[in-house]
Amino acid sequence: MAVDGNWNITMTTPMGDRETTLSVKSAGGTLTGTQVAEGNSAEIFDGTANGDDLSWKVSITNPMPLTLEFTGKVSGDSISGEMGIGPMGSFPFTGTRA
Repeated sequence: MAVDGNWNITMTTPMGDRETTLSVKSAGGTLTGTQVAEGNSAEIFDGTANGDDLSWKVSITNPMPLTLEFTGKVSGDSISGEMGIGPMGSFPFTGTRA
């Protein structure tokens, strides 16, 4: 599938740009994988993939416990979308295939 593989992602957050690496695989509309940021790895959950459209969630503990909700679209070797941070709102992310 178009989304499968490793991605280098930049998230624009209230604390400045944050870098993360996303490793995903899709099968039957389900997206699975891991996301790594600042040496911390987390399994993604509630992941879906429908053509070039995808969404997933990841729970983090640093800088505070939060669930991040991603929705995005793959276009060739680029990925972009929005990252929801609960009550703090949504912020853009962009990335390229690693």
